[in-house]
Amino acid sequence: MAEFKIAVIPGDGIGPEIMEQGLAVLKKVSEKYGHTFHTTKLPAGGNAIDSMGECLPQSTVEECLKSDAVMLGAVGGPKWDNVPGNQRPERALLGLRSALGLFANLRPAIMHKALAEACPLKKEIVSGGMDILIVRELTGGIYFGERGMRQGRYGTEAYDVEAYSEMEIRRIAKVGFEAAQKRHGRLCCVDKANVLESSRLWRKILTEMAPDYPDVTLSFLYVDNAAMQLIHDPNQFDVIVTNNIFGDILSDEASIITGSIGMLPSASLSAGTLGMYEPIHGSAPDIAGKDLANPIATILSVAMMLRYSLGLTGEADAIEAAVTKVLEAGVRTVDIAAGAKSVGTCEMGRLICEAI
Repeated sequence: MAEFKIAVIPGDGIGPEIMEQGLAVLKKVSEKYGHTFHTTKLPAGGNAIDSMGECLPQSTVEECLKSDAVMLGAVGGPKWDNVPGNQRPERALLGLRSALGLFANLRPAIMHKALAEACPLKKEIVSGGMDILIVRELTGGIYFGERGMRQGRYGTEAYDVEAYSEMEIRRIAKVGFEAAQKRHGRLCCVDKANVLESSRLWRKILTEMAPDYPDVTLSFLYVDNAAMQLIHDPNQFDVIVTNNIFGDILSDEASIITGSIGMLPSASLSAGTLGMYEPIHGSAPDIAGKDLANPIATILSVAMMLRYSLGLTGEADAIEAAVTKVLEAGVRTVDIAAGAKSVGTCEMGRLICEAI
């Protein structure tokens, strides 16, 4: 039995309702295994703008830094579209990643056999299932580079700079190599080295590091080809390591192959044990409050939190097994129903808790 302090950021849109299901699963784990999880709900994103005048209050950052892990729902929505760029709800995510030192984002894309009908690809392409881990660099690149507007020859120009240091590349590459060692021994670096100088540095450094991991086969793909290959033959991939913007795009593409973006969790990790855990989908304000959102990505994010930050591997396995059991029983939310009868957010969460 152990005690942990968890910072909880429900966020905007469907964030609060999917977070409630994640917390219900955490409560079930507490009851079954005897652990104590002290949770504190914190403002960030659009709700923080409304209540405190800023997307990421310093008090939220400080509470997160004192916690063992952070759970995040989703932030943003059209309500805040006219907020200045540096204070948009989404900037809270970038601020949290930077303040907490969360440089490595792990996004597993797993095809549950029970959801084969929800996959948009031909059955023969995914007949063997799919299990890909995307390792995305999270605190560098174009999202954090120099940006601005200026007057140019043809009027106003906007610019965003893609920049990476050797240190940033080496530390995320290390995560990628080590992940491949624990899986099937294949690491693919996705870049645009035929055009971008930053990508050429990625290739140089990973090539230099490869001899330290003789049990891992390293390959490279341009991002446009990688996007096509994910559709053509997703099973060729084991671990993908890539920069911030390419990882953002490719992981969303991979999520649709699995059946729904509502199925994929993520872990954002620091050099220590502190991590932030969230579904990869957005706040979906159009379905907020309607009991339609799929809570599985959030629930699986709880499993990742138990595994990576809290060291509770057996408990994480139990959550993942419960999700599989419920799906194999034919239970579906509307996004993965493929025309079949579906249940709501709360009922899906209740059934998964019951199966743990």
